[in-house]
Amino acid sequence: MKSWSFALQFAVLAVVGWNGRRQQRVIEYLLEENRVLREQLGGRRVRLTDGQRRRLAVRGRLLGRKLLGEVACIVTPDTILRWYRRLVARKYDGSSRGSKRRPGRPRTREDLAALVVRLAEDNPTWGYTRIRGSLRLLGHEIGRSTIRRILAARSIEPAPERGSGTRWSTFLKAHWEAMAAADFFTVEVLTRRGLVRYFVLFVIKLKTREVHIAGITASPCGSWMLQVARNLTDAEDGFLRGIARLLLDRDPLYTSAFRGMLADWGTTCVRLPP
Repeated sequence: MKSWSFALQFAVLAVVGWNGRRQQRVIEYLLEENRVLREQLGGRRVRLTDGQRRRLAVRGRLLGRKLLGEVACIVTPDTILRWYRRLVARKYDGSSRGSKRRPGRPRTREDLAALVVRLAEDNPTWGYTRIRGSLRLLGHEIGRSTIRRILAARSIEPAPERGSGTRWSTFLKAHWEAMAAADFFTVEVLTRRGLVRYFVLFVIKLKTREVHIAGITASPCGSWMLQVARNLTDAEDGFLRGIARLLLDRDPLYTSAFRGMLADWGTTCVRLPP
């Protein structure tokens, strides 16, 4: 029995010794690898993030100053221990958890500001107090002055003025299916007479994104625009059938005669601001 117990103790000691030698070889390799990396840096300073400093400080504190002096390669043991002291001081700092706060009130979260804008746009008659009450029901506490500042920064008027008119986005949503837009673009074409610029008028339906080439000419004029209007309002295959509003820019080619012919057909021309 004694011989068997001695053999077991010897085997355990042998395994422990082998593991110790193996770990020592691993440590020596890692130390040499760190030295090689430092040589590659050529003396340049290593820039660490706050998370990397925190990890080194926690691990380095467990080793102690003496052992750190043998293995630390990136920074000195004093620097690592100083980082650890800062971590401890920040943990027990009661002044806003040691964070730096800028003067004035903290900024409103972007998601909360977006919610304020959405409530104001979807409910044009709601004032600041009504919006504040709805936010409180959703679990958000915010002041009337903050709501006013958020809306003013986005050029959203107060409730009386906001509710008296229709916003452009609201108008578009309400008439999306019956709206189209028209515009010109130019194409340079090489002909026998040389390089000629052609004007192309196209119309697009906003909902389906269907595009129609209304006309192509090298010399657009009023009579040509009238013919385009006749084609667009044809009773059988006119592209503007079912379209109540046509968006146009301030191009002078959209003459009053052109707009009048479309209006007689039932399509109102909405001229965009400059």
